[in-house]
Amino acid sequence: MSEAIRVDDNPTPLKPANDSAKPTACVIGAGFGGLALACRLQSMGFQTTLIEARDKLGGRAYVYEKGEFFFDGGPTVITDPSCLEELFALSGRKMSDYVELLPVEPMYRLAWEDGKIFDYFQDTPKLEAQIEKFSPSDVAGYRKFYQYSEALFKEGYLKLGTVPFLDFWSMLRCAPQLAGLQAQRSVHGRVSDFIKDPQLRQAFSFHTLLVGGDPHKTSAVYALIHALERKWGVWFPRGGTGALVRGIGKLFEDLGGTTIIGDPVEEVTEVGGKLKTVRTKNGFTQDFDAIASNADIVHTYEKLLGKTPRGQKVSQSLKKKRFSMSLFVAYFATNKKYEDVQHHTICFGPRYKELIAEIFSGPDLPDDFSLYLHRPTATDPGMAPEGHDSWYVLSPVPHLGKADIDWEVEGPKYKEKIYAYLEKHYLPGLREHIVADHIITPQSFKDDLAAHHGSAFSLEPVLTQSAFFRMHNRDDEISNLYFAGAGTHPGAGIPGVVGSAKATAGIMAEDFGLASAYAAMAAE
Repeated sequence: MSEAIRVDDNPTPLKPANDSAKPTACVIGAGFGGLALACRLQSMGFQTTLIEARDKLGGRAYVYEKGEFFFDGGPTVITDPSCLEELFALSGRKMSDYVELLPVEPMYRLAWEDGKIFDYFQDTPKLEAQIEKFSPSDVAGYRKFYQYSEALFKEGYLKLGTVPFLDFWSMLRCAPQLAGLQAQRSVHGRVSDFIKDPQLRQAFSFHTLLVGGDPHKTSAVYALIHALERKWGVWFPRGGTGALVRGIGKLFEDLGGTTIIGDPVEEVTEVGGKLKTVRTKNGFTQDFDAIASNADIVHTYEKLLGKTPRGQKVSQSLKKKRFSMSLFVAYFATNKKYEDVQHHTICFGPRYKELIAEIFSGPDLPDDFSLYLHRPTATDPGMAPEGHDSWYVLSPVPHLGKADIDWEVEGPKYKEKIYAYLEKHYLPGLREHIVADHIITPQSFKDDLAAHHGSAFSLEPVLTQSAFFRMHNRDDEISNLYFAGAGTHPGAGIPGVVGSAKATAGIMAEDFGLASAYAAMAAE
């Protein structure tokens, strides 16, 4: 097993032990997409080095520490455990030997200011009973929506979720099926075709916000998320998302991969139209046969490839695209347990469409908000000391390119405003029971994750920025530059970025003559 290397502890340039018969690969960025790609590459025969700028693996799934409390940065909703299990199965291992997933039921609780509650169950009779409480006439419409969602799931996720779109013809081949499913419509628009109650329309369209999309503009393809959740449910790792990250990181090292943490990549050089050398801030320098970036796509081209003509050209082009909103997140611990609060609670504010439009367009921070309240201790009490609860509350906010907000000043104010709201509607006496807290803002996404504009989900998932129109899994001109993560196909969310890694690994297997071995390994 190779050890994780902290460059601070190793001032001399590091030289991972490579088998000269194997192609070498560097994966830049250890978010879920980078971790998944690194494991796949190492499993298929690449000698792989994974480099992470921060002092821990995880990317957006970073773990924040505040005294005796540990907070998952996110993401915290796991909807397709099979895509994770496959990472371990490729090398004959079991995910259960590395991390335990716990079922979350109900999958979500949806709450409105008028006091109405909708518990979002995986079980059909339970879910339809919830719908009937709101609008008995919508049960039949929901059944038709579910059939539609299943069709999208089979076409858009099972068939195309891990298939790279490297040329326009690959997109055209899928166009008839997607057109037949009205992919050009919005998620909310299609939900509204089947369901009439306004609050139920919110209940079955909010999911796009979890992957950075406005439900009124995001392609209806993303309505497949409902069928995906109904098939596999919602899960949470014992010990938090950080435990899952550590499990995948250990898998990579058990496979013989090399991990470098706490050392940002500063430059990737190009020689003869191919990438060659990776250089980090603390002096690591090595040549690689293939280089894959799980880092922000603008950062990759503008900073890491900034001295190359390709980097300068593509970064300017990418900046013209539409990026997802950002997030404000407050992590906090209470010395009181709120036993009646579910694991995942969506707190809808007084406005829906209008609020979301302001979040995506700016130029100001809206006065009201809708919130996602996360209480992991509802599923795993070990996430906090006895008698305590661990939380975070997330508010979608405009990214820095849409709203020029001084978050150092406004962040603490916004936090207190959210705490007051939660105290009034959901968590009585909250502020007197908070014993630790921490916030991240759009500025944090920009500074800590090098995210363009502080966007939380990279490119906005509209139809004109999806599939072929999204960043390709391999660069169009530099033949050994690859991508995984939220900015490339298929998009954000754990299934999305893990799917991107699978698509990219397949291309790399073809490019390096490992396709047959990779296919045989995947089939076992």
